[in-house]
Amino acid sequence: MAFTSFPLAKPGCNTQCGNLTVGYPFGIGVDLKCSIGRHFDLTCNSTHYDPPKLFIGLGNLEVWNITDDELRINPFVAYKCYDEYGNVTQDETSLRRNLGSLTYSFSQKNKFTVIGCDDFAIINGTDNEGAAVASGCFGFCNNPNDVPDDGNCSGLGCCETSIPKGLKYITSTLSSFNNHTSVHGYDNNCGLTILGEDQSFKFHGAQDLKNATELFERITSNVPTVLEWVIRDSEDCSECKGDTTCIHPDIGGYRCGCKEGYEGNPYLDPGCQDINECEVKGKCYGRCNNTVGRYICTCPQGYEGNATILDGCQPVAKPSKGSNFSVLTFILALVFSLVVIVCGVTAILFGIRKKNIMKLREKFFEKNGGTFLKQKIDAPGIRDAVIMFSAEQLWKATDNYSEERVIGQGGYGVVFKGILADKSVVAVKKSKLIDGTQTEQFINEVLILTQIIHRNVVKLLGFCLEEEVPVLVYEFIANNTLYYHLHYELGGMSWLSWDNRLRVATESADALGYLHSQATMPIIHRDVKSTNILLDENYTTKISDFGASRLVPLDHDQVTTLVQGTLGYLDPEYFHTSQLTEKSDVYSFGVVLAELITGQKPLCANRTNEEKNLATYFVRAMKENCLFEIVEPRILREGTFEQIQQVADLAKRCVNLQGIDRPTMKEVAMELENLKKSKTHPWVQQQTNEESKSLILEIERSDLYEVPLIPYASSEWESHSGSSNFMGLPDNKPR
Repeated sequence: MAFTSFPLAKPGCNTQCGNLTVGYPFGIGVDLKCSIGRHFDLTCNSTHYDPPKLFIGLGNLEVWNITDDELRINPFVAYKCYDEYGNVTQDETSLRRNLGSLTYSFSQKNKFTVIGCDDFAIINGTDNEGAAVASGCFGFCNNPNDVPDDGNCSGLGCCETSIPKGLKYITSTLSSFNNHTSVHGYDNNCGLTILGEDQSFKFHGAQDLKNATELFERITSNVPTVLEWVIRDSEDCSECKGDTTCIHPDIGGYRCGCKEGYEGNPYLDPGCQDINECEVKGKCYGRCNNTVGRYICTCPQGYEGNATILDGCQPVAKPSKGSNFSVLTFILALVFSLVVIVCGVTAILFGIRKKNIMKLREKFFEKNGGTFLKQKIDAPGIRDAVIMFSAEQLWKATDNYSEERVIGQGGYGVVFKGILADKSVVAVKKSKLIDGTQTEQFINEVLILTQIIHRNVVKLLGFCLEEEVPVLVYEFIANNTLYYHLHYELGGMSWLSWDNRLRVATESADALGYLHSQATMPIIHRDVKSTNILLDENYTTKISDFGASRLVPLDHDQVTTLVQGTLGYLDPEYFHTSQLTEKSDVYSFGVVLAELITGQKPLCANRTNEEKNLATYFVRAMKENCLFEIVEPRILREGTFEQIQQVADLAKRCVNLQGIDRPTMKEVAMELENLKKSKTHPWVQQQTNEESKSLILEIERSDLYEVPLIPYASSEWESHSGSSNFMGLPDNKPR
């Protein structure tokens, strides 16, 4: 049965819209019963477009292409433009998309991209289970002419970040640091943000930064947003017809497909049917025997060879009479000779391959700074403290760097769980990129960690220089990050009491104070945040990730560097001056203290524009005497008001905009240690326990908590979850 005889759509249903062919389970026409369900209804608009265009439902998301598992639609773009005085001239910065049903989700083939020399954007969303996710990045450059035009989006003038799997709803707002006043003279007057297919967008450097209109038109014409689709009415594959396979993607739901040797529409009766491969030209050039789901192709009698290729069958040579012995001898000699040749060639190739591998490893060793690093660590004490692992050891330990062994990802690398030959468990950190910057960060982290001996700092066990990218091996920390324990369960994990929060804060501050003042040479961490504070099996604090850290010469109190850090934790003074000091770590630690007190994330889309940043939000609440309105309820129950107020005052001093007015990390650690010892509740001398409990309960029942306690409230998302309207692009363009 030829493929063309199988039904493409239901009887009487249109399958063509312009140059697009639409097959079931999709159907052209809303409520015409041409699709498998209303979420698969498509509209062919021939009234306003010539040629006609195809849209999802009755919305305005234009369908560019349909495959067995994906739809490509018009891209999501937002932009904001300014005049030379920083006034906004065009503002289309609200990027909000709700896919409206469980049928569609945003594919990970998309990237969230920000283009501009003075722009940043935060993206928030929810996945299939309704869990909140957030990410963001910023584009920065002093002069667009310095931005490379090699098609890559590396952070200079253009930054990009991946989106999580199964994303159903997104919202994003594009903002500027200085309203483009510092770069307007270079003709960069607009910032843009895109959610589109990574492979379809190429960044052209200064040309894109100076010509926002041309960039906008190129994106809207050539860069699609990719959606994944599945059937979600049930999980029993009931819509699969005939001899099909049922595919369960990891975003939930299922899709149907035909088995090998079968063709047809797997969603329509009679479904996938066996085809006669012997009738397909080019399948067989000999005798063909069709079987169920496959075929057998052999050479005709008197011929030998491969019948599946043209001229693959050749006549069998007939030996002359009386020559059987000589032919047999010849065949045996030939076979023996071939075996010897094959063995010899194999040995030579194996030797060449082994030699090439050794040369390649030597090349990687030099490229990764091996000679320099070996000289640095080849000293008594350091040589015995770290191990130089071979590539084979780490391949075996991580099961060839299997994705199933990934336990974390950061800005500087991917971390795998490894099991060494002696059964000890380690964490193996492999750098992401292959460039000079990453090599410098690798050497930097090794040199720093070899100088640190502190119970609250992750211990470096060794490293490997024989890989294409450098690899570090740490002790394995079993209980995840402080960020996970604070934000993945309302009120924090059960063990995360007020006393334990004080302990974690004290241990973290003590470790950072050690780095600043007690290490051989002062060390600035430069990326202090709750995701870099790990907890071991006893919930002991471990500071990690020194890829961005810097050593400070003894005769200097600051270092000039390219700005690095994480939005929400980044010291504003460091960002504006590029002058890195120990007080930059103090600011970031102050944000962590605010997280511990409020239970809120460092960046939150649900607060007003001025209060999205937790540090700003926290300081404003204290100035307005509203601290206890934003304190996490559990903290009010477990801690004393005096303790909470003192920790809050300390956090406020840490996030002071002027570094000179912030305490040192050593002072912070001492204050927190003293607070840990303070256990007496200020009401004890005035009230009984019952009176105290009654008053705390009365506070919890009052209207103290007017400010939302959950950083990423779902009410706004839920209000859109049932909508079938799809939002399109604005008609006006940036200029």
